[in-house]
Amino acid sequence: MLNTSIKKFGSHHSVKQPGGSVETEVSLRIQLAEFYHLVAYLGWTEAIFNHISLRLPGTDNHYLVNPFGLHYEEVTPENLVTVDLAGNLVGPSQYPANPAGFALHGAIHEVRHDMHCIAHTHTTAVSAIALKQDGFQHDDFYGAQLFEQVAYHDFEGVTLFADEKPRILKSLGDKNVLVMRNHGIAVGGRDVPRTFWTLFTAQRAAEIQCQAGMLPGRNSILSDQVRQRCSKVADDLAANASFAQKMFDGMVRKMRRHTGPLWPGDNGIDRLH
Repeated sequence: MLNTSIKKFGSHHSVKQPGGSVETEVSLRIQLAEFYHLVAYLGWTEAIFNHISLRLPGTDNHYLVNPFGLHYEEVTPENLVTVDLAGNLVGPSQYPANPAGFALHGAIHEVRHDMHCIAHTHTTAVSAIALKQDGFQHDDFYGAQLFEQVAYHDFEGVTLFADEKPRILKSLGDKNVLVMRNHGIAVGGRDVPRTFWTLFTAQRAAEIQCQAGMLPGRNSILSDQVRQRCSKVADDLAANASFAQKMFDGMVRKMRRHTGPLWPGDNGIDRLH
């Protein structure tokens, strides 16, 4: 059963997913908290920094995000805070928000209404790719899936200032992956599972590209025709919510087998039931 402490959020905020399932605020909080823990489990965190945000349905541009100062492993469904587009707290909370850190997310959420979930990381592999002028290559299994799916934004310093927002949005366009040069990446999707799918793909592409770059010899280069085919298939699979959900659920089950409960009262079945 769900913890009594998170039942207070109720089910009046809900969204119908493709396939007929209805996500309530409680289930969205659980799923987003699992995403945070999964990023920590996979080693993609940056101390207490970065965010994964999720739009709350039925509200006036309100979003769930991690409380500033907590590590991803400390995030629970209950302590996720609700913020507006500027990153300001909506309603009382014992935890602070981080309006400056939410600047990137707020800018994208305000315009890209197809992106309900946005994840920002700068792992070593991703940051290395962001440092290179050519960015992502598209000649390995994962890199090919990102062909014509990646946008680039030039570094202007720490992303804190409102005047950068229009330039971020112009750089992003209609893509779902934004490489922030000299910094990291931001990826988005219609829900948590599809955002995780895209983040996983980008992270694996970065790792493989970095590793291949250390080996002698020439890379085997794919044609644009093959790259486009790979990208389209991956896009079609990502559009299938059940496919992304199965992957996300499988990774969460693997994590729970290794770590046990993710937060006090977590029994591992709340979201699935």
